[in-house]
Amino acid sequence: MRHIISLLLQNEAGALARVAALFSTRGYNIESLNVAATEDSDISRLTLVTKGSDNVIHQINQQLLKLVDVVDIADMTLDDHIEAELLLMKVVARSNVECDLPEIIESAGARVLDDSPETYTLEMTATSEQLDEFIANVADCSEILAVVRSGAMAIARGHTVLGTGC
Repeated sequence: MRHIISLLLQNEAGALARVAALFSTRGYNIESLNVAATEDSDISRLTLVTKGSDNVIHQINQQLLKLVDVVDIADMTLDDHIEAELLLMKVVARSNVECDLPEIIESAGARVLDDSPETYTLEMTATSEQLDEFIANVADCSEILAVVRSGAMAIARGHTVLGTGC
């Protein structure tokens, strides 16, 4: 099962390396990883996506909590949450294809950031699954030159907060 794990960790050199090392030494894979400072410049929020059974994810979480840099942790997929991923994509529209690229872009809720005569640069924020579908639809009408994805990010719904307490 796919899990989105959010961690608050000390914003110090080597903290990210220690988290990544925990995964690699135990043979776990990180599918995506995002790290950025929070409202407290001493604390960063790390969001990662991994796959495993509930028991394996529980073990990972327990091991992560033992790392000195980790302040708090939450498996976002265990509770109601909002998930989003950012996609930037550069494409060349095919002239001999019977599909409407602007219509695909509009219906998916994507934005055209640059529509130079040769290429389109597109932006879309959605779930990972929606982005996969959008990429497949765009590929039917165009040649994809580049795809840049942020990886999944998540935040709990309602009053539940994984925060620094500031």
